[in-house]
Amino acid sequence: MRYSACGGGKRIRGTLALIACEVAGGRWQDALPAACALEMVHAYSLIHDDLPCMDDDELRRGKPTNHRVFGEAVALLAGDALLTQGIATMLNYIPAGLEEAYHRALQELVQASCTQGMIGGQVLDLAAEGKKLTLEELKLIYQWKTGALIRAALRMGVLIGGGEPWILEALTVYGEALGLAFQITDDLLDLEADPKILGKMVGSDLRKQKATYPALVGIDEAHRLAAEEISRACAALAPLAENGKVLIELAEAILKRNY
Repeated sequence: MRYSACGGGKRIRGTLALIACEVAGGRWQDALPAACALEMVHAYSLIHDDLPCMDDDELRRGKPTNHRVFGEAVALLAGDALLTQGIATMLNYIPAGLEEAYHRALQELVQASCTQGMIGGQVLDLAAEGKKLTLEELKLIYQWKTGALIRAALRMGVLIGGGEPWILEALTVYGEALGLAFQITDDLLDLEADPKILGKMVGSDLRKQKATYPALVGIDEAHRLAAEEISRACAALAPLAENGKVLIELAEAILKRNY
């Protein structure tokens, strides 16, 4: 569990929850249990995604994947444990007076991880290997597989921070656009990145005949669509004025990332 959960990474989902809590008017410290839960759930999903029965990857974050170090059985159990430990963390470390907010935030986390979220998206992704998808079909996979947890991270932060409905709506739209842009840039990195910087092998999507944005629309158009989603994300923050500055900077950094 520690090998995958504490072994590096961008920590984007947890960070988004902390920022969103502050943007909503709360203290970022109050969202720490939720941020930790998000990173545990994300780590679980990566362990399972890397298994031979799924993506069969050998490298993650510049190190051998969990199952390559500990074996498939232990890796499977480590993923299961991280999922349940994430939920337990949110239940066991609720800041005083935020019980209702944490209950709603936990609902967001569970829904984003379930059949119309991360798990459902992975199922659709596996089923789509070797098939020709429309852009709308691929967009749905990305919205569930990647976007759901990013969207949930922002909504969780707003709920814990006691944000007004208009803030929740603004950050929901931001999260949906950011999640799609994040996955499109992942597609592009799989073709263009330096494996030493990326921390994993490149070209795996092509080898597995996965549907990706570059495969459907070409590399240049995929870059344009990613930039379009980042613009949409930033536009959603307009009502926040200066309070949205950090989120805008984060979105722009995602577009330019090389790992």
